[in-house]
Amino acid sequence: MIITTTNGVEGRQVTDYYGIVFGEVITGINVLKDMGAGLRNFFGGRSQGYEEELTNAREEAIAEMQARAEKLGADAVIGMKMDYEVLGSDNGMLMVTCSGTAVKLG
Repeated sequence: MIITTTNGVEGRQVTDYYGIVFGEVITGINVLKDMGAGLRNFFGGRSQGYEEELTNAREEAIAEMQARAEKLGADAVIGMKMDYEVLGSDNGMLMVTCSGTAVKLG
């Protein structure tokens, strides 16, 4: 399946629109990652634990959106947009959402 942020696929024509599809993932950040991130924030550097969590959440959200598009009979998602939010009273939850238009290409 083609997933793109553009409004079309070069060399292909959209023949049917199936509507907007979404992928949502909410994941918790554990205490060990928080401590490691706190140290990196103080001393500098990248937080590999957070980066891995973000990458996994992003991939899961895209896979969920793709599965929903496939269920509609689409072979592409165009105009894909992704958003990230921190949730929870202690900011311990990460929400990744993506959306796009499920289409059939000719």
